[in-house]
Amino acid sequence: MGGFCRRLLGCTRFQRGPGGQLLRGRSGQRTGAKVPSPSGRQSGFPGEQAGLLCVEIKLGTGGSFMKLVSRRTILGATGAAAICLLAARLAGGQAGLAQKPQLAEEVFKNVQVLKGIPVDEFMSTMGVFSAALGMSCEDCHAANDSKWENYALDTSTRKRTARRMILMMSAINKDNFGGRQMVTCYSCHRGGDHPKVTPNFSTLYNMPEEPDDVIEQAPGAPSPDQVLDRYIQALGGTQRLANLTSFVARGTSAGYGPEGDKRPVEIFAKAPGQRTTIIHTLNGDSTTTSDGRDGWIAAPLRPVPVLALTGSSLEGVKLEAELSFPAQIKQALSKWRVGLPATVNDREVQVVQGTGAGGAIATLYFDAESGLLVRLLRYSSSVVGRTPTQIDYADYREVSGVKMPFRWTVTWLDGKENFELSEVQPNAPIDVAKFARPSPPTPPPVRPATR
Repeated sequence: MGGFCRRLLGCTRFQRGPGGQLLRGRSGQRTGAKVPSPSGRQSGFPGEQAGLLCVEIKLGTGGSFMKLVSRRTILGATGAAAICLLAARLAGGQAGLAQKPQLAEEVFKNVQVLKGIPVDEFMSTMGVFSAALGMSCEDCHAANDSKWENYALDTSTRKRTARRMILMMSAINKDNFGGRQMVTCYSCHRGGDHPKVTPNFSTLYNMPEEPDDVIEQAPGAPSPDQVLDRYIQALGGTQRLANLTSFVARGTSAGYGPEGDKRPVEIFAKAPGQRTTIIHTLNGDSTTTSDGRDGWIAAPLRPVPVLALTGSSLEGVKLEAELSFPAQIKQALSKWRVGLPATVNDREVQVVQGTGAGGAIATLYFDAESGLLVRLLRYSSSVVGRTPTQIDYADYREVSGVKMPFRWTVTWLDGKENFELSEVQPNAPIDVAKFARPSPPTPPPVRPATR
């Protein structure tokens, strides 16, 4: 599955509504975000309760109203506090053919404030709202009704407040910080529906350390080359890594809450930078694909069946694909720097950060004893702050002389996914079509009831 982004990064718990839709979500640990805004666009300000720009969802060819499900493959589907999705008309297959990415207002109706951003950023922005305010869809929508068109009812005061807050936040950043993204929803809300105005003694003297998103080279720290070279040797060495050019892996994936049942998963990876992850769910396949240049997420139960990735979200998924074959890890990012030592799961780690295309950053945590990668924390941009995605790696096993993680957990603002491999076929032939733009998912055939 790919990214995006986490940061614990907003795990969500759910309840089912009368029509089977997922309700109620609450974010877990979250981190703040104070960064320059892409293109100077701002939205989602702290202050009052946020709300949503509503969208009535319509599908093109033979579609009916669909439900959104919070899962790894759904970027910000829990969209809380600031946008309700109001009507997307998609003709089957039309959405991925355009050269330039579709903008939110071209796909959804009644987008009043968050205009001019790609659809994938629009969806991930929903996750930022959810994490910042500790809310989910039904907090601002008619979630007690099973019909998605009722989510478009623009009667909630929170929705109207949200639009004002987005404009207020934009004005604050423009007037005081030259348009840089220094104030976001999370700056004041910190997981609550109202800004915090009184210091809390329980946190004042027990404040957990929150490292900055961007790190600098620490005095006396080893060079980036030293840490990365040790990682390559820990995996098996340059020559063995070069000999591994592809693999096919199978195992299981378990989500969060109602998606906690294990589901079959297949992974197809080929150097350089090609990777497809397919989770076989009861509602159809959920697929994340990178062909080395472009990337997509195709998933059931979402307003955009095939979502083209753009900007830093695309760069993040491409980075995950490149790390499948880490022999060229030094070229995957630039401006490498080593920060101060830290701990992950009570073990000391060396922290290395690099910068990708378009300014996207990623932080890698290497076990100080083994030299192996134990965590990747990458960030995508949104108009209301960085959206983090965290991947924790474990259970390294040797495959054709190369150590590979057989377990990893992906955490992002809208959920959590646990992967566990049962088999890996090294240097397996893979049809190039596996890395093409995926087709919209189709529900599996309904099995006749047994008597």
